[in-house]
Amino acid sequence: MMEELEQGLLTQPWAWLQLAENSLLVKACITRQGYALLVSDLHQVWHEQVDTTVVIQRAKELNKRLTAPPAAFLCHLEDLLRPLLKDTSCPSAAAFSCDQTTEALILQVRSELSGLPFCWNFHCNPASPFLVSQHLIRPLMGMSLALQSQVRELAMLLRMKDVEIQEYQESGAVLSRGRLKTEPFEENSFLEHFMVEKLSEACSVGDGRSFVLSLQSLYLAVTKQEVQRGQKPQGTADPLTSSSATTQSADNQLVDQPEQPVVSAATLSGSEKEPAVISTFSQRPQLSKAKRKKPRGLFN
Repeated sequence: MMEELEQGLLTQPWAWLQLAENSLLVKACITRQGYALLVSDLHQVWHEQVDTTVVIQRAKELNKRLTAPPAAFLCHLEDLLRPLLKDTSCPSAAAFSCDQTTEALILQVRSELSGLPFCWNFHCNPASPFLVSQHLIRPLMGMSLALQSQVRELAMLLRMKDVEIQEYQESGAVLSRGRLKTEPFEENSFLEHFMVEKLSEACSVGDGRSFVLSLQSLYLAVTKQEVQRGQKPQGTADPLTSSSATTQSADNQLVDQPEQPVVSAATLSGSEKEPAVISTFSQRPQLSKAKRKKPRGLFN
């Protein structure tokens, strides 16, 4: 399970997260067996990876009035994180904040579930050097090499176009609009001009948002190549969309503990769009009313 989450996280894109305190780069992977989260403020990288045992325990600590199978909590977390991490126009039905120290980062989520307060804390510790290399250093090096190769291919194409234009001119072809005339492409001159005039603006990292908005397709292509080269193909994370079946009937009920009033049920629904930052459920655990005569928690 841990290997599945690790590989699933590697093949997820980064998202830009604007909070009241600061902005963060975040990537997350949620499967039916747990979740993995990576967070960076461009100064440090934090990581958390948990299985269903931790999900159950933390749910008991933070949401004493709510009882559900871990799949239901994971599904709800995915619904809350998706719009925030995908930077969509649909706002998340949750409030996010973070508490950061030199040794840990806690990403806090506050919302409602079936009319009751719901909260979750992602407890992230400093990421290992291996994770930083795996998710940032190696992919960024690969992206740099890919972009350099792309520039060379484009330069070669421009030179071929110049040869083609020259042949047209030698055959007597004349431009009908003089403003379209261009000078032959000189790669060295172009690179020198770029380094002097454009480099400062082009390589401005800022808060990381431009990297997220412009380069995630290339980032994903590079990380998928890494997976294919160095990891077992069959180990790729099983997204929740691939789940053949989810917990049914009583296992999907959300009820109060016996000493609390019975919670009116609400179906956990979410977007059925393809996953971008987070893997999604193909079937949402349905939360239905429990009989008032015999309130029963799923952990009882």
